[in-house]
Amino acid sequence: MAALIEAIDIKRKMFFEYEDAPFHCVEVEVSRPTARGGQTLVRVKMRNLITRAVFDRTFKAGDKFAEPDLVQATASFLYADADGYHFMDQESYETLTLRGETLGDDRLLLVDNVLVQVLKYNGNPIGLQFPQHVELTVTDTEPGVRGDTASGSVTKAATLETGLQIRVPLFIKEGEKVKVHTETREFAGRA
Repeated sequence: MAALIEAIDIKRKMFFEYEDAPFHCVEVEVSRPTARGGQTLVRVKMRNLITRAVFDRTFKAGDKFAEPDLVQATASFLYADADGYHFMDQESYETLTLRGETLGDDRLLLVDNVLVQVLKYNGNPIGLQFPQHVELTVTDTEPGVRGDTASGSVTKAATLETGLQIRVPLFIKEGEKVKVHTETREFAGRA
């Protein structure tokens, strides 16, 4: 039997199983009682890895959770079609397919050959974990006008090759590659 995880031991970005579904801890906050006899409570903001829904739940410190049967496989993005988004497992060379609704907005970070971690729950692909940054090409942005910085606005809107829209500094031009932080979807520098 797999080891059980106590609620007090849950950390940010950790995986655990709750009500027969895999969850990912987004945030965790521990509140210790000030009065004698009070219970330590753990407030967890968690994402269901199958439905992608986010919940806030409060658990007692001693509540126990199973470790989910999650396997991460390194895969590269191949292409998208009506069936979904297709990835090639880097070890077995098998094709893994995820539906568009499973990916949600994460599909806006996918470019050819980007390496991601495909999460498999009980052998079925259920989601992706991206590297910290992805490199995307700017396809549309207005030119930076000299003197714009006086107004305090030092960024401008840019559309990237995948359709993702972010704010970039004035010096970024169309055709340039930029790094995008995958968690916050913000500009992280030139590529």
